[in-house]
Amino acid sequence: MGMLSLPGFLSCGKKKDFSLTVDKDAQSSDSDENSERGNWSSKGDYLLSMVGYAVGLGNVWRFPYLTYQNGGGAFLIPYTLMLALAGLPLFFLECSLGQFASLGPVSIWKVLPLFQGVGITMVIISAFVTIYYNVIIAYALYYLFASFQKVLPWSDCFSWADEFCSKTRIVSDCNTTFHGDIIHVNYTFVTSNNLTCINGTINYKPVQFPTEQYWNKVALQRSSGLDETGSIVWYLALCLLLSWMIVGAALFKGIKSSGKVVYFTALFPYVILLILLVRGATLEGALDGIEYYIGRQSNITKLMEAEVWKDAATQIFYSLSVAWGGLVALSSYNRFHNNCYSDAIVVCVTNCVTSVFAGFAIFSILGHMAFVSKRPVSEVVDSGFELAFVAYPEALSKLPVSPLWSFLFFFMLLLLGLDSQFASIETLTTTIQDISPRVMRKLRLPLTLGLCAVLFLLGLICVTQAGIYWVNLIDHFCAGWGILISAVLEIIGIIYIYGGNRFIEDIEMMIGKKSFLFWLWWRVCWFFITPVLLMAILIWSLITFSNPTYGSVSYPTWGTAVGWCMIIFCVIWIPIVAIVKIAKAEGNLIQRLVSCCRPAENWGPYLECHRGERYSHVVDPQKKKEHEIPTVSAVVY
Repeated sequence: MGMLSLPGFLSCGKKKDFSLTVDKDAQSSDSDENSERGNWSSKGDYLLSMVGYAVGLGNVWRFPYLTYQNGGGAFLIPYTLMLALAGLPLFFLECSLGQFASLGPVSIWKVLPLFQGVGITMVIISAFVTIYYNVIIAYALYYLFASFQKVLPWSDCFSWADEFCSKTRIVSDCNTTFHGDIIHVNYTFVTSNNLTCINGTINYKPVQFPTEQYWNKVALQRSSGLDETGSIVWYLALCLLLSWMIVGAALFKGIKSSGKVVYFTALFPYVILLILLVRGATLEGALDGIEYYIGRQSNITKLMEAEVWKDAATQIFYSLSVAWGGLVALSSYNRFHNNCYSDAIVVCVTNCVTSVFAGFAIFSILGHMAFVSKRPVSEVVDSGFELAFVAYPEALSKLPVSPLWSFLFFFMLLLLGLDSQFASIETLTTTIQDISPRVMRKLRLPLTLGLCAVLFLLGLICVTQAGIYWVNLIDHFCAGWGILISAVLEIIGIIYIYGGNRFIEDIEMMIGKKSFLFWLWWRVCWFFITPVLLMAILIWSLITFSNPTYGSVSYPTWGTAVGWCMIIFCVIWIPIVAIVKIAKAEGNLIQRLVSCCRPAENWGPYLECHRGERYSHVVDPQKKKEHEIPTVSAVVY
């Protein structure tokens, strides 16, 4: 049983004069500063949760690919600049905002009621992403279980393979010299007559490597396209169920339980990366792979291409998980005077260093695979699903004791996905808690498990034979423009409408007074550079938009229409909520707009003792109502 104090007697969860005994939320404890919402048990819980949220699959399967594609080591220059100019300013803004008001991504918009739809958009996009992200975790689980075999099932063309499966490239035809004449013949003629092909004239048959056929034919049982849904792949459905059970078990007490789980899920991937790097560095051909990654001589001229800067900005933006709502949600459980500035620096730098470090581990082993298969590194390198489930498994299958390395790699993918998923689900439960704190306090466990069950059922379409097309479709639409639109409106709303200088004063209430020079950089970024960069990325994304494809498979018109419907459903709440807020306000149109652009009456620090003179006027009717003496029976001390 916990203690709930009467209004006026408990300002910061510390001083008690008399109280009522009520059920306490599993997320809060007696040592918490905020006894209503709960706080992180320790600084480490929060930092590792943030690192786990930011460091995800993209750090392993996208950043290394972008680096070698955009000039090798030279790419680190625009990458670092974009971190400083776009990623870190937005990251610091969201962490400060959530910590200041101790509210989730929807309720936080008491700061600017007109833009509350932005918070709703963030939460809906996070919900869409959790559906397909857990499917990717299910893929990792399937490959993890498949690694428990003496011979990896994708190491050769076994019974599931067709005639196009081959571990090596097969020559189809070429030019050769026969009786003094140069002729073009098939390769069978060349071998039967002990001839040799002329260099540069060889054509190869369109073969597929065992890992590629295993991924498509066995793991996915992939159909011909989105039109052919097929049946549910039962073992992927079971893996998806298991992944949701893991997420539900880790979050059954909210941040109190997930904050402990991340000590393993956030830290152990670094151990595995180090093991893979050490093993990879000792293999023949590893240096070729690493030189291909960073570049023996970095191509500085690549920096003159706009595409390189766009790739750097986009990677930073998505890698740090800004504008998804998760940073606001996780930071809302901090103690009020936590140093969110240093936290933002630590998490952002850790995220970027992890990306670079992962590149060495990935490319050292890919370099060895290129050496063994006598192919150039460029032909074995890929990104996304192809890297994680085709190229890298093929490389691992060529190592001694390959099941061990395969297990470690897919266990790392599993952990990288899980702690990102923990934060995404916490974003949804935090939103529910802010809407109905009393219900969440009593029913946290059933609500969390119910949410996981609903998302599992929604994800079943992604484990059908057409499932990979749905995963790609959601990723193509929902994880793109919606997030960019939310980010642009977020920074415009907080800095230009609420007021950047006012926001800085709010931050100083938490971390203490800072000098003008300290804030100069942040002002320059928040007021000018960051919004311009975000707008540029958004406009570029719109200009370069192309219809979704998966490999060589195009999507039907109705599939693209579904994608547009998803993104419209996500962002349409921005104008709808704005119109509703204006309609409910009083006065003429201008007065209503002005009223909706002012903070709500109950905007400010969550606890009264933190409000000071600046927010001494704040009265939260919801809290006042909740603090009234309950009608249920209670014991008064």
